[in-house]
Amino acid sequence: MSSSSSSKYLSLTNSSLFTPLHLSFLFLHLTILVTGDLPPPYVPLDSIALDCGSSYDRFVNGRRWTADINSTVALLDQGSPSTNLKANGASTSSVPYYTARVTLSKFTYTFPVKTTGPKFVRLHFNPASYTGFNMSKASFSVTTGRYTFLSSFSGFHYTDPHGEQGGYAREFILNVEDEQKNLSITFTPSPHVADAYAFINGIEIVCMPTNLYYTAGEEPGMYDFDQEIYLPLQNETALEIMYRVNVGGIEITPPNDNGIFRSWLSDVDYLTDARPSAFQFNGTIQLQYNNHTRYAAPDVLYRTARTMGPDSTVNEKYNMTWEFPVHSTFTYLVRLHFSQFIPIILQKGDLVFKIYIGNQTAERNADIISWADGYGVPIYKDYVVMMDARGNDGIQNLSIALHPIQSAKALDAMLNGVEIIKLSKSDSLSVPNPGVYQDRPISNTPPSATSTKPKHSLRRTVAIIGAAVSGIVVVSVLFFLIFQKRVQKFKDLVSGDAASNFSPLVSSSRKSTKTHRPSLPSDRCYRFSLVEIIAATNNFDNSFIIGVGGFGNVYKGLFDGGVNRAAIKRLNPSSQQGATEFRTEIEMLSQLRFRHLISLIGYCNDNNEMILVYDYMARGTLRDHLYRTDNPPLSWTQRLEICIGAARGLDYLHTGAKHTVIHRDVKTTNILLDEKWVAKVSDFGLSKTGPTSTSKGHVSTVVKGSIGYLDPEYCQRQQLTEKSDVYSFGVVLFEVLCARPAINRSAVPASLAELATQSHSNGTINEIIDPYLDGKISPDCLKKFVDVAVRCLLENGIERPSMTDVIWGLEFALQLQESAEENVKVAQTEKEYNMETPLKGSSIDDSSDLFSTGSELVVNSRILEMATISRSDGQSFLGNESEKMMSGSVFSEIMNPKWR
Repeated sequence: MSSSSSSKYLSLTNSSLFTPLHLSFLFLHLTILVTGDLPPPYVPLDSIALDCGSSYDRFVNGRRWTADINSTVALLDQGSPSTNLKANGASTSSVPYYTARVTLSKFTYTFPVKTTGPKFVRLHFNPASYTGFNMSKASFSVTTGRYTFLSSFSGFHYTDPHGEQGGYAREFILNVEDEQKNLSITFTPSPHVADAYAFINGIEIVCMPTNLYYTAGEEPGMYDFDQEIYLPLQNETALEIMYRVNVGGIEITPPNDNGIFRSWLSDVDYLTDARPSAFQFNGTIQLQYNNHTRYAAPDVLYRTARTMGPDSTVNEKYNMTWEFPVHSTFTYLVRLHFSQFIPIILQKGDLVFKIYIGNQTAERNADIISWADGYGVPIYKDYVVMMDARGNDGIQNLSIALHPIQSAKALDAMLNGVEIIKLSKSDSLSVPNPGVYQDRPISNTPPSATSTKPKHSLRRTVAIIGAAVSGIVVVSVLFFLIFQKRVQKFKDLVSGDAASNFSPLVSSSRKSTKTHRPSLPSDRCYRFSLVEIIAATNNFDNSFIIGVGGFGNVYKGLFDGGVNRAAIKRLNPSSQQGATEFRTEIEMLSQLRFRHLISLIGYCNDNNEMILVYDYMARGTLRDHLYRTDNPPLSWTQRLEICIGAARGLDYLHTGAKHTVIHRDVKTTNILLDEKWVAKVSDFGLSKTGPTSTSKGHVSTVVKGSIGYLDPEYCQRQQLTEKSDVYSFGVVLFEVLCARPAINRSAVPASLAELATQSHSNGTINEIIDPYLDGKISPDCLKKFVDVAVRCLLENGIERPSMTDVIWGLEFALQLQESAEENVKVAQTEKEYNMETPLKGSSIDDSSDLFSTGSELVVNSRILEMATISRSDGQSFLGNESEKMMSGSVFSEIMNPKWR
């Protein structure tokens, strides 16, 4: 990158060369550069720092820590005398960790506050040895009003996210109500532990801008991407800060925050895939803040970022991913900070990428400049994520991943900062020990090249080992209790008195007589007993069959007296291939969760059975509604929406999962429809994980799939890529359009793919379309749809579009159809046209700067010019000259906003 006096900009490729020491010097240089541009810091009216157990005030980094003995900022109420002790081994400079308030009885600090509204409450702990107290007896709760921050807390099982020795802070947020004049915090030793004591080293109370986290009246709130709705964050909810991360930068300490003393960690310890990412800096840009972002994060965070790297070929094949261990069963606010300061990215559409949170698609077309409405404008986006119960330890990774989309200027993605905040549940934020924070994400993924492993003291190592041993004991007891419960449940089911239960935390301890049976992920999905399955299917009654295939039958299962329904697939137990597919499907679906993928509830492998239990899809398969059926035909709009949903499911497999997943058996019988006609991709028995090396673009494997859908290139070379799924999906698109099977042995040609490509070449595509759709498809919509489908069927896989491109094309086709239908309605209203008026197409006048359709949709030529995209391989997916002017950017900006 070049550097000029007007824009001092630097990009560093992620490498082991840039150690934390090198980066410290770089960021020191950056700090000097931006000093003159810093916005004024926030001045909190309430800013209390209490040094517990201290008899005199101390000053650290210009901030006064007030002694709690005879304090004027906090009143101490205690049931019996407490002790102010020095932490053995603590440095006198480690305020507030040098002294502590330690007691065997309950005590309360009451802080008179000057203002109402939200407050940071930071509790500082140093789990050290205190004279006269047994370290193993530290166990207490921390409450304030109706809220519980901590319960049965010891501090000794807790691993600090900073990776440092000694003290650490737990940071909470709560709202002080109007009628309150004081904020009280109570520490209560655990009554069930003999000689239990409570301790605290320091407390901070700092006020913040009113709407920094809680939702104001007119603001949309947090985006629930699973339900596609916005939810307000009410100030009745207490919060705990789990992580604050400066992405692409070093740690930002409290004195360097913008007035409210927050800590921001470097992201290197949380990166699980960043090959090879790049650090981005811009030291001289004048950032343009608004009222929402002025105090959202320190200025330096919005001047640093991490991008995927300079090689677009590498970028296209991986997701830049961070993973953060969090507690299960809680809801989290995930805040992502952005600021587009890269000099070549100046306009909307220059850089667009996908965002995945918790293995789900949060944003399909993230465009920072479009969101912020300008270059160099800080912005943040809030998302709400519910972490379901999974595993036996109550902890799982919350992942954040970015994947690039071919844009006008770059194939890349960018992030400046992350905050992950836990929301209270029934006014509680507490979880059992041990605490959640880990030095690294709980993953078997090798650490990134840039990661540095924190050093630990012997004391911490012993503490962690102790926690592990305690955990093993607890889990052993749980397994025993669960086994006892399962035995009783088995008896109840035999007698018919008990209903089934879909609890995710179930593990069977019965041993199989077969020693070769592979272990299955019972911690990620429910293991049903054969008795439960027999009861649900009325002993596999033929009247319960809802599907038949080469693998076996699919039954409707009734649980809880018929209240809950599920689809039960019983594979042929004598099939060796079925056994492989059975395990593959469990392993795949137990790790994938997405709106357009079928959800696996559980499995059963008792007595050599191979049974899979899925969500019940009330509408059956897509094929059930196309041909050879008594069901009424689907409208063209319904068909388009189903195709878009299925495409999104496949796109998630290709780009949204931790590793690329190639389905390998895409067909209309493997696209299921729920009660609301939402399409879900199913049957992952043949699925394969894509290439894990960026130097290899395919997987060599024996050809498997369904006749009529198989990619000819895959058949010839036995090299599997995600473009093989694209080919199969092209066949699906023509099935949807023509209502014909993929193979019709009585026709010439027998292959629908071959018939469709011939008809397209001959200009006779109208002759093979479903007669029901005659006169119901807008000519422009049909042209776009066929163009997408034909490109999916190209012989060379590299020339086929990605599933992301397919989604764009199908969404555009749907927009053209809806626009034409709206035009007909308008025409009927104004001119009283006959109900059979055919849909009119659109036209493009090459002499004009405007794009017009039958609905008189007008788009500024500047947007069209900006939206033009060119692929890295020199191919334009969007087709002929008129269509090259349209891209996904246009779909999200000029059409129906629901496709955003």
